[in-house]
Amino acid sequence: MAVYTHLGAEDFARLIAEYDVGDLVSAKGIAEGVSNSNWLLETTRGRYILTMYERRIDVAQLPFFLGLLDHLAQSGCAVPATIHDRHGASHHEIDGKAVALIEFLPGVSPTRPTPTQAAAVGSALAYVHLAGQSFGERRANDLAPKDTAAILRDSDPAKLTDIDGRLAGIAERADRLVARWPQSLPCSIIHSDLFPDNVLMLDGTVSGMIDFYFAAYDMMAYDLAVTHAAWCFGADGTNFDRAVGEAIIQGYEAVRPLTAEEREALPVLAEGACLRFVASRAEDWLNTPADAQVLRKDPIDFLRRWDFYAEKGATAFA
Repeated sequence: MAVYTHLGAEDFARLIAEYDVGDLVSAKGIAEGVSNSNWLLETTRGRYILTMYERRIDVAQLPFFLGLLDHLAQSGCAVPATIHDRHGASHHEIDGKAVALIEFLPGVSPTRPTPTQAAAVGSALAYVHLAGQSFGERRANDLAPKDTAAILRDSDPAKLTDIDGRLAGIAERADRLVARWPQSLPCSIIHSDLFPDNVLMLDGTVSGMIDFYFAAYDMMAYDLAVTHAAWCFGADGTNFDRAVGEAIIQGYEAVRPLTAEEREALPVLAEGACLRFVASRAEDWLNTPADAQVLRKDPIDFLRRWDFYAEKGATAFA
């Protein structure tokens, strides 16, 4: 449970008083998340999610993230809108950390995605990409392959191999991938972290996509590849589910057909997606405080996926 900061009843009540959402009834920590602390707040008018930004999130970029949620919600995408306070502010500060109140959306995250769920997610992602093209702001992707390769290059090789011997030489492999990275595919605002636990579903339809805090302006097909890598394997990166993978692509293309160049690039884009999570998980493994209530995730889970895409190439998407 990624609750680094513990808030008391008075803290919650004082914050809720800044909003026109009724009186606080209860506050419960949510046992999910790595970079933020989250609580489910219930008031006399409904339910809301309170997020405290603990690490990785540049508070100066919060207006981008929260404004994006509002733009996508207003465009009809299945995302939660930001709750603004009585003065129109999108976020506040508690104990020196930024917090935001977000609309609560009902639904359950799939644990074993089905092709029907995967197709719905592909379509929902495409709608985000189309709506994102009219969002007036841009943010560079600071977790693009060149950035995540740098994370591995800057890490102590001995410490990386202490995590797992299969990480030996991973920085050099990452650099080779960066040299192959495409540069001119169609772009929009992308989610870039659309794992099953960032999707809420009701009766096979997407009721909500959450955690847009890695959103950036980048290649849309890369975002599709991230989603493919996140949805089509078992948790440890084995047991590729081809039916789920095909459904994601088909659902996406039902809304926004890929160009020939995008489809050709999917294998290398998927390798880049895996690089991103190998690097970020390795960094978290090495830098997470020992007393943090966070389950460290194994980077090898995505190294296995990377090996799969490198071996299968275009047949992983056929």
